[in-house]
Amino acid sequence: MPHPFLRLLLAACVITATGASLAGAASDSVVSIADYHAVNDGKTLTTEPVQAAIDACAKRGGGTVYFPPGTYLCGTLVLKSNVTLHLEAGALLLGSRRVDDYPPHVPELRSYTDFYTDKSLIYAGRAENIAIVGRGTIDGQGKSFPGRHAFKSRPYLIRLIECRNVRVRDVTMQHSAMWTLHLLACRDVVVDGVRINTLPAVNHCNDGIDVDSCSRVRIANCDISTEDDAIVLKSTTPRRCEHVTVTNCTLRSDRNGFKLGTESVGGFRDITFSNSTIRDTLSGGIVLTQVDGGTCEKVAINNIILHNVRFSSIFLRLGNRARSYWVPRPGDKPSDAPPEPRVGAMRDIMISNVIATGSTTTGVFITGLPEHPIKNVTLSNIQVGTAGGGSEEAARRFNVPEKEKDYPNSHTFGPLPAYGVYARHATNLRLHNVELSFGKDDARPPVVCQDIRQLDLFGLRAETGVQADCVIRLRQVENAFIHGCRLRSPIDRVVDQSVECTGIKVVANAFEHVP
Repeated sequence: MPHPFLRLLLAACVITATGASLAGAASDSVVSIADYHAVNDGKTLTTEPVQAAIDACAKRGGGTVYFPPGTYLCGTLVLKSNVTLHLEAGALLLGSRRVDDYPPHVPELRSYTDFYTDKSLIYAGRAENIAIVGRGTIDGQGKSFPGRHAFKSRPYLIRLIECRNVRVRDVTMQHSAMWTLHLLACRDVVVDGVRINTLPAVNHCNDGIDVDSCSRVRIANCDISTEDDAIVLKSTTPRRCEHVTVTNCTLRSDRNGFKLGTESVGGFRDITFSNSTIRDTLSGGIVLTQVDGGTCEKVAINNIILHNVRFSSIFLRLGNRARSYWVPRPGDKPSDAPPEPRVGAMRDIMISNVIATGSTTTGVFITGLPEHPIKNVTLSNIQVGTAGGGSEEAARRFNVPEKEKDYPNSHTFGPLPAYGVYARHATNLRLHNVELSFGKDDARPPVVCQDIRQLDLFGLRAETGVQADCVIRLRQVENAFIHGCRLRSPIDRVVDQSVECTGIKVVANAFEHVP
């Protein structure tokens, strides 16, 4: 055992690093895993000594479990209430490559994640006042586990279920076999300054941070590069995911940057995403999907830079996949299952101050369903530059399939008839100060709106290709106000509206290029 003075010094250093007060600190509040003979050679499985340190710390009423520099090979570690795991710089918590070292943990809470794995490297259930902090690294060795469809055999890196007062700060998390940080039905969570990396791809479904049916979550100052969605909010239970703030993050993903859904049974409310960059995604940038019932409402997105997003930079989708969260367990009766979800709702969305470059298809894609419009969406101060190259055939594609049951990706719908903004099945849509351009000449108009009630289009500045026949195409639009717009290139016709359109007002625009 270290000398008492050294133990007190260690306590002071660790408490300072975790941001706690030194007042009243005692040496017994810090437990070093070295005291429990944890082996740091990276080859010897040392789960039991580390877990013993956690259990001893919890038994004392709480404190910090300290990982000195070294490599610690472990299976599942169960975090207990009032315990902080502190990984010192140079400490590496290395997940075992043997699936048998990850015993199952099945929570009482029912969720769609019951279809997924019940294994994780760090697990906590219904714990309070827990934290994972420090400059060390947690590595799941994800390549060592089976691939895409073998969910049950791939452990999460960190999974916290129904926990309260959670802090994850400064650590590096990498190479998870499944989702990296899964927060399920947690409350009062802060994730700050973490680095997450699952690239180059080590497995499949390697999300960065999954905020699932949680309340009061703050994510800030994170650098995330992942094979699957970088930061994704879900509601795989009937509990709503709400009061979530994400800010000052750098995101890169082989799928989507910032996403709500697709699991969306409980819906989303009071969500903000701001002051962040998204780059090099192979699917979408900002993606909001509500497809399993529930309601998505009160979402504010502001000050975002997107670059090199393969499909739509901004994608809003209200669909009707109607997938239940209920996964049968032994002893369940058929009557125990809840009814199939009905069509949900999406409303009160504000997206502002976005610069997007490099999208290869359509910059903004907003689509509800017939008789189920997305309501009250405002896009303001948006600059979108797409790759362009759209064909005349795509420009005449007025019957884009609904695909209400399909997985909600923008590329699922095929070529879209607008290169900049394509919106349909929406009520009270406001497009304010939107600037649209392309790299390669595009035959599609910049803006197409279909089945829209109450359209306010102000301050549009859009580039048009030499083959484009209009700037704005309206189909089944009622009560549109188009004003304050300017052309960036000459064209014969500005607005093309179908006979079904009513109440279209085009006033106070600068269309000097029109012959």
